Amino acid sequence: APGQAEMYAGLQELGVANGEDLKETLTNCTEPLKAIEQFQTENGVLLPSLQYALPFLDLHGTPRLEFHQSVFDELREKLLERVSAIALEGKVEERYKKLEDLLEKSFSLVKMPSIQPVVMCVMKHLPKVPEKKLKLVMADKDLYKACAVEVKRQIWQDNQALFGDEVSPLLKQYILEKENILFSNDISFLQNFFSPSPKTRRQGEVVQKLTQMIGKNVKLYDMVLQFLRTLFLRTRNVHYCTLRAELLMSLHDLEISEICTVDPCHKFTWCLDACIREKFVDNKRARELQGFLDGVKKGQEQVLGDLSMILCDPFAINTLALSTIRHLQDLVGQDTLPRESPDLLLLLRMLSLGQGAWDMIDSQIFKEPKMEAELITRFLPLLMSFVVDDHTFTVDQKLPSEEKGPIPYPSTIPEAFTKFLQENRIACEIGLYYILHITKQRNKNAFLRLLPALVETFSDLAFSDIFLHLLTGNLTLLSDEFALEEFCTSLFDGFFLTACSRKENVHRHVLRLLLHLHHKVAPAKLESLQKALEPTKQSGEAVKELYNQLSEKLELRKPSPAEVTETPAMELPLPTVPTPASR
Repeated sequence: APGQAEMYAGLQELGVANGEDLKETLTNCTEPLKAIEQFQTENGVLLPSLQYALPFLDLHGTPRLEFHQSVFDELREKLLERVSAIALEGKVEERYKKLEDLLEKSFSLVKMPSIQPVVMCVMKHLPKVPEKKLKLVMADKDLYKACAVEVKRQIWQDNQALFGDEVSPLLKQYILEKENILFSNDISFLQNFFSPSPKTRRQGEVVQKLTQMIGKNVKLYDMVLQFLRTLFLRTRNVHYCTLRAELLMSLHDLEISEICTVDPCHKFTWCLDACIREKFVDNKRARELQGFLDGVKKGQEQVLGDLSMILCDPFAINTLALSTIRHLQDLVGQDTLPRESPDLLLLLRMLSLGQGAWDMIDSQIFKEPKMEAELITRFLPLLMSFVVDDHTFTVDQKLPSEEKGPIPYPSTIPEAFTKFLQENRIACEIGLYYILHITKQRNKNAFLRLLPALVETFSDLAFSDIFLHLLTGNLTLLSDEFALEEFCTSLFDGFFLTACSRKENVHRHVLRLLLHLHHKVAPAKLESLQKALEPTKQSGEAVKELYNQLSEKLELRKPSPAEVTETPAMELPLPTVPTPASR
């Protein structure tokens, strides 16, 4: 049987008798019992004292197989311990010479399940397994699967395609995990996509597995970075940039200096990581980051491609954008213009580098994107004027009102603001973060004033998953406003529904929001929304699933027919008014 053949694989080459030899002996002999006894003597444990002990075990009904198996297991354990000890003792070349000799003697038994762990252990401790042996392992699926990651690294470093096959499912899993968080049904302003600290994120399964696969091997690290760059170019998916930073910082946590010292982004990423942890770029770290950017020497511009990818990580963009909004508010209090703040200009420079990552890597032109002067001289002062409008309105509300009545909140948006959001990527990113900021402050007036500007934005950024994930979370703070027709019309008809039919992700985010807040929405509005959000034939499974969940929830809220008939009939027919559902 094939199983039997596997069991004895390689014994003949070493001159050790196996099952086949016994079968042959018994086939060609006249006295089978004598032949068996002779075979046992020749191939048993050659220890004189055992001659008397074995019959004693026979009396106790212990099969010889059980005895030999236990001796074998014991010896194998001792041998494994010895191999691990040899790998640590004596001079380097001597210890590896011993292991190489041992591998040479034992490799023919590598397919024998009982001996395989020993052969694998010897290979694991060899920093350079002979090429011929590696090829044999690689060619055999089972052997490849059984060998330690230390051996696989030696195989992978010269076989990019094979390494790619191992890494690819992990990268797919990583992207899926990120998307699952963005589309999670748990909506909250307290817990969102950006809540986990960098250290917590690095403990994720994919990052840990990749870290282990790379070990201290610079070549494998470079290959993974190459995969990430290629995938980022192919898909424009920014989560690959997050993984680029997480992987480097995971190796940093383990103090793998072999890799950290050769990655030119290491110190920059380390400093930025501390900012991401605090969700703010303070002055001291800003100086450090600026030093790294200013220190890019002539002839080394290619490092800008890597730095831009680190800055394109959504967690970095989030930190830079939040810091920008905070700086703008401080400048209002200080009566200072944006162009007079070096810290603010540095934040814009890094945002610009991050947002330009794809173009830079695609074009292979490694120079910092030029900052548009109007962003600093016109757009940011506009945002500051919105902050001033809020302060003025708040003060006006507190002043004793005269005959002319209270001053209304400004409702128009300067045309320039809308234009900037459509045409300038950095302006759009900062504008969106300003809108998230006012929503978090429960500033309904400012939110409704600026919302129309989001219908058309640069590259549809207002309909991107990260923005919609954060917006839906912050909208839970305005939950009581959902009972008002005007608010719902502006939010749903004026914004969300304008993109639902052409963008499936928007459809999903609206359904997520309604699943969470449906009990706050006026019944008539809810009914029209339910009709508008009905999936089409082209809709994906996720949309259908969410819609069904929402329909079930709404079904449960409807009053039962019994309750309706119990209402005493009145003489005059009255127009029916939808009853507000109980909370």
